[in-house]
Amino acid sequence: MSKNIKIIGSGFASLSAACYLAKAGHSVTIYEKNNTIGGRARQFKREGFTFDMGPTWYWMPDVFERFFADFNKKPSDYYQLDKLSPAYSVYFGKDDKITIDDSLEKIVKTFDSIESGSGKSLEKFIANAKSNYDIAIKDIVYRPGISPLELISPKTIVKLDQFIGTIASDAKKYFTNKKLRQVVEFPVLFLGAKPSQTPSFYSFMNYADFGLGTFHPKTGMYAVVQAMEKLALELQVKIVTNANVEKILVENNKVSGIVINGENHKADIVVSGADYHHSETLLDKNFRGYSEKYWENKTFAPSSLLFYVGFDKKIENVNHHTLFFDTNFDDHAAAIYDVPKWPENPMFYASFPSKTDASTAPEGKEAGIFLIPIAPGIDDSPEIRNQYFDKIIARFEQITNQDIKKNIIFNESFCVDDFVNDYNSYKGNAYGLANTLLQTAFLRPKLKSKKVKNLFFTGQLTVPGPGVPPALISGKLVAELIFKQ
Repeated sequence: MSKNIKIIGSGFASLSAACYLAKAGHSVTIYEKNNTIGGRARQFKREGFTFDMGPTWYWMPDVFERFFADFNKKPSDYYQLDKLSPAYSVYFGKDDKITIDDSLEKIVKTFDSIESGSGKSLEKFIANAKSNYDIAIKDIVYRPGISPLELISPKTIVKLDQFIGTIASDAKKYFTNKKLRQVVEFPVLFLGAKPSQTPSFYSFMNYADFGLGTFHPKTGMYAVVQAMEKLALELQVKIVTNANVEKILVENNKVSGIVINGENHKADIVVSGADYHHSETLLDKNFRGYSEKYWENKTFAPSSLLFYVGFDKKIENVNHHTLFFDTNFDDHAAAIYDVPKWPENPMFYASFPSKTDASTAPEGKEAGIFLIPIAPGIDDSPEIRNQYFDKIIARFEQITNQDIKKNIIFNESFCVDDFVNDYNSYKGNAYGLANTLLQTAFLRPKLKSKKVKNLFFTGQLTVPGPGVPPALISGKLVAELIFKQ
């Protein structure tokens, strides 16, 4: 029987859930508080420049293919995908750079050129990472996080050591060179925790990186949002923007609707893809599944200080994706996870999509996105933002041996306060709940409300976790739970 389903938020998880639910014949409406869809993956345009405001990395293409295949479609039906060559580069200082190419064979040679014998070690490491990937992405992450038994199978039992060890300890075991260890540890930062707190099993992210490669959808990651929007509309999903949900209504312990701009909208089922903590504040206290203390004790992935910059010239000595690891990683990580504060000398990431995609900047100019990972909940002000922009641009100029500050046309920033204001993000986090051992699978907040019948949640604070591919999967998982009830 067709149900009237209301979905809060229009990020990847919400769009995914909407498509699966509409395909099953339900009447589905998405409500988005902002004036454009996409959640954290919105797009920003100015003076002929186009920026992805959130995710800029397209990894795990097989997850995207699997999503669209569920609707007898392919990604290529909606957007053009290019494999980046090289994938990215990592600066450790001036004239000190490691470039990660577009195939494992080339990356092995790069490792060998830096540390003799490390190529063989990398091949062993990636072989194990691929095994983990096959178990995780083709199986475990498509389970709803209801029971610890979901993690138990003949394949995972023989991998028990992979849940006890950590990525950091593995990197030390395989590689002596500190720079190579940092390159190997980098992909798990997408999971929102320190490599020393991330189980070895998550090395599947290394296979996603070195084994599958890094891609770019033409016009940016927002092309994926637009593809999912188009698919949703084809499936008769209704999408309403500028619709801030103020309350989730409950009658007799069962969801009955939502309130938007003071107006009640009836629903048989409500799915929230908005921030989980915020979503529960839309309920009366007695219907909330998790206390404030619960959220305070969780390990959250970082927030970010982002800059969207238009340059009046082409930038040299950088790739589409460029990482700056020229400062102390442990000090920066401590400022995020141990004693939350602004890092003194932050590592940072820079993306120049116009290196690959001419549509993202006017001819002869460059679009640049700069990101500093920071602790959620710390002070945010225009003065702090400007201070850190000057700090990283000065380092950028010195390391890449060029002057760029005088070539800036504009600089727009986005930080903790914006994550709170635009996305109702808990403490302004950017990536959700970190995937530590005690926050994995069934130990994450549940897809299904503990106290309210027909109320569900999806997105980066529940299963499987942070990132775009997990968000697509999360939408599918919540839809399947609804089908089963």
